[in-house]
Amino acid sequence: MGRVVCFGELLLRLGAPGNELLMQSPQLQVHVGGAEANVGVSLSRFGHEVAMVSTVAGNALGAHVLGELRRHGVDTRSVRQDPDGRMGLYFLTTGAVQRASEVVYDRADSAFARSTAADYDWPVLLQDAQWLHLSGVSPALGPDVAQATLAAARAARALGVRVSFDGNFRPKLWERWGGDAQAILHELFAQADIVFADYRDIEVILGQRFEQADVVAKVEAAAAAAFAAFPQLQWMACTQRQALSVDHHALGALLLGRDGTRAQAPVRQLQGIVDRIGGGDAFAAGILHGILSGFDTDATVRFGLAAGGLKHSIPGDFNPVSEADVLALVGEERFDVRR
Repeated sequence: MGRVVCFGELLLRLGAPGNELLMQSPQLQVHVGGAEANVGVSLSRFGHEVAMVSTVAGNALGAHVLGELRRHGVDTRSVRQDPDGRMGLYFLTTGAVQRASEVVYDRADSAFARSTAADYDWPVLLQDAQWLHLSGVSPALGPDVAQATLAAARAARALGVRVSFDGNFRPKLWERWGGDAQAILHELFAQADIVFADYRDIEVILGQRFEQADVVAKVEAAAAAAFAAFPQLQWMACTQRQALSVDHHALGALLLGRDGTRAQAPVRQLQGIVDRIGGGDAFAAGILHGILSGFDTDATVRFGLAAGGLKHSIPGDFNPVSEADVLALVGEERFDVRR
């Protein structure tokens, strides 16, 4: 199926137990996460060869993170360990009923955020790779990491490695250091073969508004604009989420191709949500799995949405389910899988 390399920050998540408020009781639950790592773990669980490229603290916290990735089958040999660095953290309060979930970040000056383009030898790191997966979170962390992410994308394109990019626009992170989000994300989109983005991401990058009344129509117009602006881009995928309450969402998905291909998955009602963190990453991994495995577009978008939906039932950032688990939810008889 080809080797997939994921580049991004590895984080520790410290969450209040159950639906407690943060520090309501003197304990926190620990999970490992990070947008790109979440995708990598899912792809590994689906049977792909996955390697992580990052920088972590050279201490017990960093060792724990690497151990968790290896437990899920991800190759961590290309993760740097900085003996003077710190792990990026975030704190999660899980919402309930009408109280929304809340995240507090503590990732400034982490080992990854302090790394530079010179720390990563991409011709070596991408050897035998078929895909490189990146997200918009990394360049938002600071100028050095932004240049490192751009260097990764440029190297992949030069080496013939296909690029998967998740927009993940985080305005507060960009504002913290005054980064030119539009210019940097524009170049990353220009290097990508597939982007996980909706019309709001495209509005930021292209500086134009999509005024269609219907959300799906907005996405279709945005995709057309993106394909026109970025000749390398072949696919755009995104979910459409309606939050009816904190633990009841309606989730749909679209996969649009440069050649006019359009596939839409039926909306799934997600009731009794356990944990929505990482749901978008699980969706992205499902779409990539479909493309890598030769699924047709309808099967791919259904698989992606089912994978994202399953993640909402599992605590933690990772979605440690197998291909069989997802196919059981989709109903394999509903589509033909071309392998």
